[in-house]
Amino acid sequence: MHLPDYHGGSIVNLMRSIERALDARPCVAAADYPESHALPARALSGARNIVLLVVDGLGYDYLQGPGAGSTLQRDLRARLSSVFPSTTATAISSFLTGVGPQQHALTGWHVWLRELACLAATLRFRPRHGGDALSKAGIVPRSLYTSEPMFDRLAAKSHVVSPADIIDSDYNVAHCGLAQRRPYRDLPGLFSAVAEIVRSGSERQFIHAYTYAFDETAHSYGSASPELQAKFRDIDTAYARFVEEIAGSGTLVLTVADHGFIDSPKRACIELEDHPQLAQMLMLPLCGERRVAYCYVQPGQEAAFEHYVQTRLDHCAELHRSSDLIAQGWFGLGPENPRLVERIGHYTLVMKDDYTIKDWILGEARYLTTGVHGGVSAAEMYVPLILAEA
Repeated sequence: MHLPDYHGGSIVNLMRSIERALDARPCVAAADYPESHALPARALSGARNIVLLVVDGLGYDYLQGPGAGSTLQRDLRARLSSVFPSTTATAISSFLTGVGPQQHALTGWHVWLRELACLAATLRFRPRHGGDALSKAGIVPRSLYTSEPMFDRLAAKSHVVSPADIIDSDYNVAHCGLAQRRPYRDLPGLFSAVAEIVRSGSERQFIHAYTYAFDETAHSYGSASPELQAKFRDIDTAYARFVEEIAGSGTLVLTVADHGFIDSPKRACIELEDHPQLAQMLMLPLCGERRVAYCYVQPGQEAAFEHYVQTRLDHCAELHRSSDLIAQGWFGLGPENPRLVERIGHYTLVMKDDYTIKDWILGEARYLTTGVHGGVSAAEMYVPLILAEA
């Protein structure tokens, strides 16, 4: 089991270093997180521009394995941990707010929003069953995304460069705050947009650039696929050209990821419909992720639920009381968001080996991705910190 190192070795600590290097206004919610051991603020403070390039899904193990010999691997500085769970909705929220899941309480792809009596897809800001975004019903995104955007605290001009199809999403708008948002349509467009910002003006700038191209390919084809290797080469080539193009600009380019990947075959998916007795013990559909599932158990069924998991699913799942995970620091350090407890259920199933768990709700497309993440394996939890000076 590999857990986040919020005491100096996680992506949250990296954001703490960036905040301090850019003279951020103090943030009470982030106060308990120290700077990154691998890259303290003093190592960043002399840069005119800081670029944070987030390559969604690029795990440390992949970079050191199939990615060996690449420009990105050549510039590798350290290994960081992600957050828990090691998944996009949770980790990207930490990149954008500078705090851990303990504070932002966005605990996975599917989250139970008690304040709306709604099971929602976090990044899409819409009910899990589909339909219009919650904003169409008059729900203000900032009423649910309650952590302050990190950009609003920085004493530097901030930019967010993101794919055109998500740049103006409810989630993005709420989390980008005062940063200027800039869309792009393809990989060359990403790097050309960042290069243009780097060359503009003389004031200090922070640029958060994001691509899901690697993640999308890994989900579809798997982490060992030739398709993913080709996508990685495309990213690496574009990165190398970009660093050369902005040489002499006084820029530090930090490349990181939100999580890594493992592959999970269909045979390793535990489907709740094959366990009707277990399903009847639950008040709600499973929340969170296929690799980390939050379980809301019917009152009086706790002992039966524990017995079923420990006798029928012990080979594939670790059972935890969700409150214990908070107490043990899995979600972060310091004071917790008041909504955190209700968003992680009574129990958490942390899947072992390459297992996942899935339930299906009415109208949901039955599709399982090959590549998965969210768990506590080394391949999922550890991400690279890559540094280039230009």
